[in-house]
Amino acid sequence: MSNDVLILAESNNDRLTIVSSELCQIGRKLADEKGGSLIGLLLGGAGTKELAKGIIALGADKVLAAEADILAGYNNAAYTQVVSGAVAETGPAIFLLGCTSIGRDVAPRVAFRLGASYANDCTELSLEEGVLAAVRPVYGGNALSHVRSKPGLIAMASIRMKAFPPADIEEGRSGELVEVAFSVESGELKMKFVETRQVEAEGVRLEDAEYVVSGGRGLGGPENFEQLNKLAKVLKAAVGASRAAVDAGWVPTHMQVGQTGKIVSPMLYIAVGISGAMQHMVGAGPSKNIVAINTDPDAPIFQRARYGIVGDYKKVVPALTEKLQKLLEN
Repeated sequence: MSNDVLILAESNNDRLTIVSSELCQIGRKLADEKGGSLIGLLLGGAGTKELAKGIIALGADKVLAAEADILAGYNNAAYTQVVSGAVAETGPAIFLLGCTSIGRDVAPRVAFRLGASYANDCTELSLEEGVLAAVRPVYGGNALSHVRSKPGLIAMASIRMKAFPPADIEEGRSGELVEVAFSVESGELKMKFVETRQVEAEGVRLEDAEYVVSGGRGLGGPENFEQLNKLAKVLKAAVGASRAAVDAGWVPTHMQVGQTGKIVSPMLYIAVGISGAMQHMVGAGPSKNIVAINTDPDAPIFQRARYGIVGDYKKVVPALTEKLQKLLEN
């Protein structure tokens, strides 16, 4: 086993994702402390080799590019085989992934195949006595679990998006680009990638937003989300929702924040009419500042909020929107 750090980068719409940059930042730090190299791994269809060069600019010393039509869309069997092979061949001390839909699916498969130590959804990573130590939220963010990898095993960890800063881009940085040779037997593939359907959301995407305004069951109906839209427009924020609002058919699924929805970590999260159940806080918990607006003073959301307003949102939200608009115009 080497002292190298390997990361699994991801791409979307012919661009490296934000989590790839975050992986490069923490991966570079750990590699320097271990005295090893930072190696990037990127899988995808046509154009992957060219796109992989961007990982070098983000701090990688070497990039492995697996380019094939079968990898153009996510296929868990193909990804598991390619990633497992790359990890086994490079023999890194640490292997990092993003806690994304791909990372959450492929990481435990690879860890099982290679007998690696694995920590999921980490918000802090460091070295303690030469081994990887991680901090990960548990119980909906109500507690923090401190774990360490077992010596002698490959240490795997997936990082929570936006928990780590992105890497600086260094144009012209030199590094090695290697094409990964692999073969996948058709009999091993239990699923077939058909197509990707891009959901066109208005305004800022939830995953990228610095400000998020979310509504829950307390809004009383779909028409009342218009008040949140007005507030979001002033703040240039994204609009989210609790599972209860989605299940009621008030808003589409892609707006859901929570354990079965999207995980967000904005600077400001305004929760309107949301009780703050653990399942929702898994998605909203990473937010730097939470403001809760609810008529129930005993709602669990107030235990997690930095600021809380007990009152009718129909009065509070319009007043808040008007005040913010005046402040931001000055």
